[in-house]
Amino acid sequence: MEESVLEKLKILAESAKYDVSCASSGTSRSHKKGEIGSAEGWGICHSFAEDGRCISLLKIMLTNNCMYDCAYCINRRSNDLKRATFSVTELVNLTIEFYRRNYIEGLFLSSGVVRNPDYTMERLVRVVKDLRQKYRFNGYIHLKSIPGASRELVNEAGLYADRLSVNIEIPKEESLKIIAPEKDFQSVFTPMRYIQQGVLQHAEERKKFRHAPHFAPAGQSTQMIIGATDDSDKDILYLSSALYKRPTMKRVYYSGYVPVNSYDNRLPMLKQPPLVRENRLYQADWLLRFYHFSVNEIVNDAYPDLDLEVDPKLSWALRHPEVFPIDINRADYEMLLRVPGLGVKSAQMIVAARRHSRLGATHLKQIGVVMKKAQYFITCHELPTQTIHEIQPETVRRILTRPSNRKIDDRQLVIPFQY
Repeated sequence: MEESVLEKLKILAESAKYDVSCASSGTSRSHKKGEIGSAEGWGICHSFAEDGRCISLLKIMLTNNCMYDCAYCINRRSNDLKRATFSVTELVNLTIEFYRRNYIEGLFLSSGVVRNPDYTMERLVRVVKDLRQKYRFNGYIHLKSIPGASRELVNEAGLYADRLSVNIEIPKEESLKIIAPEKDFQSVFTPMRYIQQGVLQHAEERKKFRHAPHFAPAGQSTQMIIGATDDSDKDILYLSSALYKRPTMKRVYYSGYVPVNSYDNRLPMLKQPPLVRENRLYQADWLLRFYHFSVNEIVNDAYPDLDLEVDPKLSWALRHPEVFPIDINRADYEMLLRVPGLGVKSAQMIVAARRHSRLGATHLKQIGVVMKKAQYFITCHELPTQTIHEIQPETVRRILTRPSNRKIDDRQLVIPFQY
């Protein structure tokens, strides 16, 4: 590798690390004869596969030069940092060489905005087009669409990328105008609409014509920065819920604000990113997508922000003791999902298992129910009757949030006394 390319790689890989919305592929395109790479199996992500294998991709920016001066961004125009720009040929060759050396299995490509959105988007499209057509690369590609890019370029990008995404960054436009006055929501939501229309249109074409091309088969995603503005969790989750109602939106990612520009007085003075809040938002997002919760059940005017001490489902259960306890042998699936300590798989297993016999505490532990939480919200065969009503929600909360400093030897018998 040439020394100049290696230096660019160091700079642009470092600049790309703040974008967290690359953690899923959602596509399963298998290997084809005469092509290299595939996006088969678990897809490409920064995670571990079921067999413990780390699945990797090249996460890189085309350039960290940018015409915008967003307060929260490390690559803002006014920052004094090393700048670099790959040529299309350099980036294409780098991706192919890394793949051939088994360093990566796919590509996550983003960029700062230079000259204008269409100029930058055109160069990004050339990269993925060359990979697909010139080198026959069949691996996973996630491409960040540039806000404000034209429909023609977005439509062309969708023919070569597995997933397209446009970052919203800030959940309310009023807040965006304060810390990124050169941006607006229209420039973000317009490309999102182009992507959605392209996916749906090509899906209809494939119903009629077998060999019609795919368009962004893994859909689209977006990202919001958490903690850079005073927007509440209610604002964030209402926007996420609205986005998930769009048929092509696969994931909304939440990124705790990293104080990289502490000199800007428009930003909060944080010592570290709000990682606990970020985690609670992911948990709430999971409730919206898989647990049949609505936004106003998780956050509302009375509780605009998530409880940082307990997870959102437990917080909801403590606020609604009148719903509990539920009989684990009779409650429907939707109600089982609302019990703290029960997940989707354990709820499904309970529904299947209780057809054959009445379930008790031993059965629930074998299924995988977290009895430390669930015991206060359920009744079942051979389970003590001490529930949230006997010991009150405040006591349950205190028990479940109590720090445990005592190390317990797993070989010793421990008798769990009831409170």
